[in-house]
Amino acid sequence: MIRWGKQLIGGFLLELGEIALLARDAVSSLFTVKVAWRDFLYQIYFVGVKSQSVVLITGAFTGMVLGAQTYFQFHKVRMDTATLAVVSISMCSELGPVLTGLMVAGRVGAAIAAELGSMRVTEQVDALRTLGNHPVDYLVVPRLLALHVALPVLTAEATAVGIGAGFLVGVFLLGIDPTYSWHNMIRYTSASDVAVGMIKAVIFGGFVALIGCYKGLSCAEGAQGVGRATTEAVVLSSITILISNFFLTLSLGRLFSTL
Repeated sequence: MIRWGKQLIGGFLLELGEIALLARDAVSSLFTVKVAWRDFLYQIYFVGVKSQSVVLITGAFTGMVLGAQTYFQFHKVRMDTATLAVVSISMCSELGPVLTGLMVAGRVGAAIAAELGSMRVTEQVDALRTLGNHPVDYLVVPRLLALHVALPVLTAEATAVGIGAGFLVGVFLLGIDPTYSWHNMIRYTSASDVAVGMIKAVIFGGFVALIGCYKGLSCAEGAQGVGRATTEAVVLSSITILISNFFLTLSLGRLFSTL
């Protein structure tokens, strides 16, 4: 049991180090290689536009459920009009970026790992190296930039739709006063809540891109290896988002409280 635990921890630390090296190479490529804008715009379309449906549906129904559950508790103490404020703060700083990151990790992270894994199995990655082109420059950097740009936009959309859906449920289904509800939301939701959510979204986008690219470029041979890499990319991205969200909440909360 102890031996298995040591192997598990050792494998995790090894993967973490390799992902860190990949991130270093990607950052250095940003300053030394001219990004192919055609590839970058395609990745923006693939990550942002084609992920909107799942992200917006997730944000809308999350806002509805959160609004209803908050109302059921607040109604006991006659705080009905504070319901939308809770929905707004939760969606801006926590649920918006986390759920958007998880949805994008499931859709885009898996696609990145499968695409790059297939390229590696069919030796297209080796062909790039043979031609003197670093795979990081042409395969990793456009996807990393696209996720850094698209995920905050998707998070903003999911947050806005979630707040709007919570408002509609609260006003038209639960009978909350719309004026006081909207006033309390504006009063208690600060710019720091929005800033925290956007910072988290940028960081989560980097995690999804780097983990998906790493798993794809390091997958084993054959279709089984590509499938395993795809599954591991989704699982590791999701776990990384959930764990890092806790530490980001603590650190960013302390940072904005001192400003």
